Amino acid sequence: MTMGLRDMLDLSAPGASPSRRGFLKVSGAVGGGLMVGWWPLADAADAAAASAARPGYEANAFITIGADDSVTLTMAKVEMGQGIYTALATLMAEELEVDMNRVVLRAAPPDAKAYGAPFGDQFTGGSLSIRTMWEPMRQTGAATRMVLVQAAADGWKVPVAACHAEHGEVVHAASGRRIRYGQLVAAASRLPAPQKVALKPASAFKLIGKPLKRLDTQAKTNGTARFGIDAVLPGMLFASVAASPVFGGRLQSVNDAKALALPGVRQVVKLPNAVAVVADNTWYARQGVAALEIVWDEGANAALTTAAMQATVSAALLRPGAVARNQGDAQKMVDADPKKVEATYFNPLLAHAPMEPMNCTVHVRADSADIWVGTQVPARARDAAAKILGLAPEKVTLHNHLLGGGFGRRLEHDYIDQAVAIARQVPVPLKVTWTREEDIQHDIFRGMYAHKVSATLDTQGFPLALVHKLSGPSTLATFAPGWIKADQVDIDAVDGSVGYPYEIANMRTEHTREDGAIPTGFWRGVGPTRNLLVLESFMDELAFKAGKDPLAYRLAMLSKNPRATKVLKTAAERAGWGAPLPARSGRGIALMFAWDTYLAQVVDVAVDDDGTVKVQRVVCVVDCGTVVNPDTVAAQIQGGINFGLTAALYGEITIDKGRAVQSNFHDYPMLRMNEAPRIDVEIVPSTEPPGGIGEPGTAGVGAAFVNAVFAATGKRLYSLPAKPEQLAKAAKAV
Repeated sequence: MTMGLRDMLDLSAPGASPSRRGFLKVSGAVGGGLMVGWWPLADAADAAAASAARPGYEANAFITIGADDSVTLTMAKVEMGQGIYTALATLMAEELEVDMNRVVLRAAPPDAKAYGAPFGDQFTGGSLSIRTMWEPMRQTGAATRMVLVQAAADGWKVPVAACHAEHGEVVHAASGRRIRYGQLVAAASRLPAPQKVALKPASAFKLIGKPLKRLDTQAKTNGTARFGIDAVLPGMLFASVAASPVFGGRLQSVNDAKALALPGVRQVVKLPNAVAVVADNTWYARQGVAALEIVWDEGANAALTTAAMQATVSAALLRPGAVARNQGDAQKMVDADPKKVEATYFNPLLAHAPMEPMNCTVHVRADSADIWVGTQVPARARDAAAKILGLAPEKVTLHNHLLGGGFGRRLEHDYIDQAVAIARQVPVPLKVTWTREEDIQHDIFRGMYAHKVSATLDTQGFPLALVHKLSGPSTLATFAPGWIKADQVDIDAVDGSVGYPYEIANMRTEHTREDGAIPTGFWRGVGPTRNLLVLESFMDELAFKAGKDPLAYRLAMLSKNPRATKVLKTAAERAGWGAPLPARSGRGIALMFAWDTYLAQVVDVAVDDDGTVKVQRVVCVVDCGTVVNPDTVAAQIQGGINFGLTAALYGEITIDKGRAVQSNFHDYPMLRMNEAPRIDVEIVPSTEPPGGIGEPGTAGVGAAFVNAVFAATGKRLYSLPAKPEQLAKAAKAV
């Protein structure tokens, strides 16, 4: 059986419920306003119990309408540049019938029960936000509108059907009477929530599907937007950190006399595996860290190297793993075929390097604490901080801010934990800011993986059987162990492979868990970024071996998949597939299906004689189902492509003597503006449910890049980044 990530998630598990289930609650808000919220429940029969448990004012509601006509929307997801604030507001405003320019946004407080739909866990990631909130946010807006219309109809003593809402007012067309929402909140707050909520048909959408301006643009361009690093408190001090350079190492001793003698240095705080200097400003703190004389106990990983890690994950390929897809007799057929085609690939460690440096501001008091930060997991972070401080969670207030980049790094709360552990020893508010070096060398990296792909072919060169065996960390086992089921399948580790859309009668996907000594986590694109890079590169290799055009080869195996066929054909047409190119130039194509989104990319590259690769153009055609905002889709695709190309050209963290070698942008470079290619994005109109869009651009570009490099040079890359020495003077293949 072939499964995608959505199919493998058990939404019937405790704490999880499908997005279309829920209970709408109407209540009066402070100041005579109206508040409506949506809470995920096991089933609608629990509505009465939930209502009794949530009397009166609900601080975690999604929509608040004030008597002054203000419309405040609480954002259940975190804004980190992906446009989710505008998207969620659009869904609610569409059904609520209010203009977007009247909307005020509020970040949701830490509350996994209220804001953790549908998994019971309050996080932003996995390209899940629109997919899981598409119906709940619209239901919330529609229910609010229905209550307001009912209140107006009751006041006018006319049938509800004779009234409608528009532009924040209820209108009785027959008499021409109009009344603003703000004038209705007192009456509306006394009404019960509607038992059935009717959503607009797509033909009636006024906002959804339109290229609306983002609600956060003005604040981000005029400097008024507040990120975690912008937190400023009276009497605040600043800290800089030096952690053990060896993973797993511990602090043995520190001589802090020179640091404490420097101007502005106030205090030195020792932790089991780190030292922090507290000072009047961040520069003084950094100077203090530089003056420390630290002796580290380097521990068991002092001799660890990248080569040793590669040997470990390679050896893991020989061990049995968890089988996620077992279609037909793929393993048996491949094992019996002396002419099978095989290839082995490696994915290196990667850092996140978000633009906003990692930071956290904490004020610990005797009986409570406040935290100012940007995090993708506010409830988890708050609860972890409370545990460290020995406080009840309700005694810790986490103020979440805009994130200057997440990419999975801020799904972890290690930096918040460390800031809290330092701040508990400081009597005033403390801002901890990590240097770029500390961030990159102590990241929660994307893990190292090894892949072995094997295929047995028919007489036309098409795969009769394909086996994909991979080994590497299980991120879900630490992040969401409840998602690891009895069969031990990590749905992230195998994502992209289990849903590989080609018509291959016999296919097997197997993952052997090998966590290793380095802390690893999610990285933009997660499983599909690794697996589709491997599989779509291998697919090109099979096409070349069969003497067939890579596009035609793929299309021949997609006769039952019109969405995949459409994006491939359209991308090829837009890119001029088949047109001749200059010497040492190449064009590569790849198909991506993940997050309920189909995407095809064509990449054009030129390779200099010294092996330097210049990406000249990327054409991307995406079918992500129903689109909330086409401008956001295009922007996410463009950003994701540049993020993925950065990794393809430069991304690699290497380990020597237990330490990360790379430390800043001089040896872990980012794609610069003058290197960025022309990117053409086309969105395929669709009425399918929305798919994810934050990660597909990144996940899809790697294989198209590798295939283009092969077309230009005849050199097949089995690991990235593309190093010039590998490609210098390589002969053009096709």
